[in-house]
Amino acid sequence: RLKKPRGLLLGWRHEVRPFENAVPLESFSQKYDASLCAFVSHSKKRPHNLTLMSMFDHQVLDMFELSVENYKSLSSFKIQKSFEGCKPCLIFNGELFEHDSTYQRLKTLLISFFYGEELKHVSLQGLEHVIVFTAAEDKVYMRNYRVEMFKSASKIPRIELADMGPHMDWRIDRTRLAEPSLLKQACKRSKVNKPKKVKNVSYDAFGTKLGRVHMQTQDFGKLQTRKMKGLKRSATDSGPNDTAGSAKKRKSSA
Repeated sequence: RLKKPRGLLLGWRHEVRPFENAVPLESFSQKYDASLCAFVSHSKKRPHNLTLMSMFDHQVLDMFELSVENYKSLSSFKIQKSFEGCKPCLIFNGELFEHDSTYQRLKTLLISFFYGEELKHVSLQGLEHVIVFTAAEDKVYMRNYRVEMFKSASKIPRIELADMGPHMDWRIDRTRLAEPSLLKQACKRSKVNKPKKVKNVSYDAFGTKLGRVHMQTQDFGKLQTRKMKGLKRSATDSGPNDTAGSAKKRKSSA
């Protein structure tokens, strides 16, 4: 429910043990082109088991086996739920997420699970879901809240969090973490071919290409010009002063 519509629910009757043999899950990762996987199982030895794993090149990168305790479903909370596909706000509490390497990797995996699409701007009205992870006493407490907004004296509304569910407590049983070299390779980003900057060339807001030309200082006294007949003034182009001058010349000749 929390991963809709970006998650795909699959059911398989055959027994799968990710820590002993992860080939079936890796084949599903390649078939559906998925980089994250959550596997739920239940047995007498390991009841209420949740396994979270990340993939790199369709092979298991990090794997966490979590024992679920004190689970409360969505239906147990009689409150309006957030809409599907809502980008949640993730909050991590506890020093373990900052100083313990295992919990740091778990934090990275949880962020990958609930990150969703990358957004440049977030509307306050669209922020309806908050997921809080608290690490304390060797457990991780997961709580889901719905953001409720009420009128206030200022323009900013008053915010309250209401329990929406699901709620659950996790205890880390087993882990399989990737080697530092493989993790470095998985976190490596491809170099984007940035366009080379050309000197004296810029673009305006409309995408028009503008160029700047640098010229040496010119001496206009040495500038050679050609006298053209087309630049001479004709009788029709003469002004009133020229007309008066021509009349005086006629009188003097007479």
